[in-house]
Amino acid sequence: MYEKWSAIRPWLMRLLKLAIVASVAVGVIYWLKFAPVPVISHTVEHGTIIAEVMGTGTLEARIETTISPKISGRVVEVLVDQGSRVAKGDLLVRLDDEELQQQVAIARANVDAVSAAIARLNTDKERAAAVYNQAKKSHDRVQLLVLQNATSQDDADKAVESLAVAEAGVSRAEAAITEGRQELIAAQKALEYQGARLKDAKLHAPFDGLVVKRGRENGDVVVPGSLILSLISTEELWISAWVDETEMARLKTEQPARVVFRSEPEKAYPGKVVRLGREADRETREFIVDVRVLELPENWAVGQRAEAFIQITQRDNALLLPARLIFKQNDSMGVFVSVAGVAQWRPITVGVRNGDTVEVLEGLTEGETVVTPKTPGNLLSDGRRVVAL
Repeated sequence: MYEKWSAIRPWLMRLLKLAIVASVAVGVIYWLKFAPVPVISHTVEHGTIIAEVMGTGTLEARIETTISPKISGRVVEVLVDQGSRVAKGDLLVRLDDEELQQQVAIARANVDAVSAAIARLNTDKERAAAVYNQAKKSHDRVQLLVLQNATSQDDADKAVESLAVAEAGVSRAEAAITEGRQELIAAQKALEYQGARLKDAKLHAPFDGLVVKRGRENGDVVVPGSLILSLISTEELWISAWVDETEMARLKTEQPARVVFRSEPEKAYPGKVVRLGREADRETREFIVDVRVLELPENWAVGQRAEAFIQITQRDNALLLPARLIFKQNDSMGVFVSVAGVAQWRPITVGVRNGDTVEVLEGLTEGETVVTPKTPGNLLSDGRRVVAL
């Protein structure tokens, strides 16, 4: 009996192992094919979706200028600082103008001297004219006496000579006045020039704006073109955003936009497209789109980075679905719909996309439940049982 048991025992052990392996295999097959797959469910609903084009750029001012002198000089006082708001015509910078005032005084005195000289020349002309009139009368009287043989030829010659001298005196006086007037014009131009230089010693704001940079301090010596202040107009600030050239056909001016500054990534500020670039970068294949910022954050700086999201399309009452729930099988796009706890494959047609949200045009209806495996490694198949967690 013991010998029989010894012979049968190995076969029983083998059968037991085979049974265990078979049970495990059956369990695994059941688990893989028939056990419910834990899924995350989503109910399809209607809502609003907006399609956007994104571009990254910097905040820029449409109108900006450099406050720099036209003349060389020493800065006496800079009346504003970085961050100061100014109005058109406000005095911003004063240069040392003591020498310029002296030059203006000299030029003005020169004008007065030439004017006085012209007045004197006019008096000389009047005297020369009087002499001429007297010589003319004397000449005419002598000529009459000559006709009457009542005077000598010597007296007639003297009368002619006196008249000629008087005429020359008038001509000389007129020439002197003409020359004096030319000198007066030159003196007046010199006065205007020195006056303009004196005005250039004071630099004024050309428009209402904001000082964004200060480059010089009191006592600095500056030359024409030196940057003292940088001024921008705050009436129109925009994001010069680089957008991929493939989006060019969908963009136009006046499209609404939202601007997200990197200093406040959780908040969007309203904007609109004001200008489209007409030259694309040959390396990056992007072009500039200028988006005007209609509202600015409390703290901002020209040149800071921001993203502009330009609204292309808005669909109201659209059937919406998270993009992560969409799968691709056999070159077909679709989702798994839970029907009575069983996953069913449903091909769909999508429309507008915005980030993680997609518009469903065909294949789903409102209220249906779309599922996706809770564990990324799990795969769903048509007809597989599912359980929502």
